[in-house]
Amino acid sequence: MKAGGNTVRESGWPSDLLRPVSTLPVFSRLWVAFSGGLDSALLLHVAASCHSEITALHVNHQLQPNHEQTEQFCRDVCAKLGVPIVVERVEVTVAENGVGGLEEAARSARYQVFKKQVGENELLLMAHHADDQAETVLFRLLRGSGVNGLSGMPRSRSLGRGQLYRPWLEVGRERLEEVAGASSLMWVEDPSNASQVFDRNYLRHAVLPGLKARWPGLLRRIAHSAQSCRDSEILNQRLAELQWQACSDSNRLKLESFRKLSPLERRNLVRWWIHQQGWVLPALSDWDQALSDMLYAGKDRAPEIRGDGFSLRRYREHLYLVPDTGVPDQSVDLVPGQVVTWGSWRLKLEARSQVATSKSPPPPIRVSTRQGGERVRFNASGHSRALKTWLQEQGVPPWERALLPLVYRQWPGITELIAIGDLWCSEQYSGSAPATGWRLIVERNLIE
Repeated sequence: MKAGGNTVRESGWPSDLLRPVSTLPVFSRLWVAFSGGLDSALLLHVAASCHSEITALHVNHQLQPNHEQTEQFCRDVCAKLGVPIVVERVEVTVAENGVGGLEEAARSARYQVFKKQVGENELLLMAHHADDQAETVLFRLLRGSGVNGLSGMPRSRSLGRGQLYRPWLEVGRERLEEVAGASSLMWVEDPSNASQVFDRNYLRHAVLPGLKARWPGLLRRIAHSAQSCRDSEILNQRLAELQWQACSDSNRLKLESFRKLSPLERRNLVRWWIHQQGWVLPALSDWDQALSDMLYAGKDRAPEIRGDGFSLRRYREHLYLVPDTGVPDQSVDLVPGQVVTWGSWRLKLEARSQVATSKSPPPPIRVSTRQGGERVRFNASGHSRALKTWLQEQGVPPWERALLPLVYRQWPGITELIAIGDLWCSEQYSGSAPATGWRLIVERNLIE
C-alpha cells in the first residue's frame, strides 16, 4: 500500500494544485483519467511530478472526427512523461427511451471502463474542478433533483472495487487555464465542448459566465450549498437506517410499523432501501400517493411499484423488494457434486456416507418449477397435501411460489417431491446423517 502524503519528486507546480494531488488516500495503484483535454492533461503532469508510479487511462468514445488523433496525442504525452497508458475504445449507444441522451450514454460507457480497470485498493484521479461542480449542481437543480442530487459530485466515492478521487474540486477553471498557459502545456480541444446543443455546455457558455460576473463568489456559494445538501443527505440516510431497524423483518418492511411513519419518512426509508440494493429509483410523479396505495389498497389487491430490474410489492402485512429473476425454462438434472444455479438458489447433492459412492449412485434427481397440482408428503406414514395450500400457510408470496425450485426423486414409475426450495427437505436427504447417504443442499441468496 502507498500513501499519497509523501511527495516523491521535486515539482515546480504551484502549491494550490500540487498539494491536493500529492496528499491522497492510501492506495496500491494510482490511475489518472486522461481525456487529452486541458484539465486532465494538467492533472496528469502534476500527478507524474509527485508520484513515481502512475498509469493513465484514456477512454476513446469514437464520437468525434478527431478521436484517433486525440488517442495518439494521449499516447505521445504519456511516452514523453514515461507514464504507462491504458486505452479502451467503447461503442456509445443511446438508450431506446432517449433518457439522458448522448451525454449520459457516453458518461455511462466511460464509467463502465473505469469500474472494469480500477482494481481493489486502487485509486483513480479525475480532474473535475469547481466550475464542473457548479455546472453539475445547476444541471441537477433544473432537473428537479432532491438534496442527494444537489449535493453535487463527492470528492471521493467507491468505484467498483476501487476508489474515485477528485483533488481539484475547490479549484476554478480559470486557475487551471492560467497555470496551463504559463507552463506551455499542450492539450486537445474536444469539438463538442463548443456546442450549446448539450445542456452542460449551454450552462458553461451561456449561463455561468453571467452568474459569475454578477456574483463573483458564485463557485464558493454553490459549493457551500452542495455541502449543506450533502450533510442533509447523510442525516436522511442515518434516519433511514434507524427506522429500518425498527420496521424491518427478514429483509422486508412490516406494514404495521411502516404505517406509523409520516409520509416523508416513508418516502425516505423506501428510497434508502432501494439505493442499498444498488437499484435506480423509479421516476414517480407522486411517491406519497404510490406508497399510500401500497399501504391502504384492499386485501384483494396486489399494488406494485415497478423499477428497472426490480419491483416493490405488498403481500399480507409486509412490503418486499423483488428483483426481476428468471429461472430455467426446463427441468435440470442434479448430478452429485455439481452445483445447479436456479434463479436465486444454489443446489448441490453431496455424499455423506461410504455407501453413497459412485458405485452406488442416487436415483435420478430433477429440479423443476411448479406446474400446478403438485402434492407433497412430509413423512412416510402421513397423508399428502396440496403444495399450493401449504405454501399459502407458510406465507410464501405468490411471486416466490412460481420461482421455487422443486426437487424430485425419480424411481421407476414413481416421482416423489423431496425438497421445496429452502423451505423443506425430506429427512431422507437432510441432516448430518441422511438415511440415503446423500445430502441435498439448497441455499438462497437473499436481498440484504
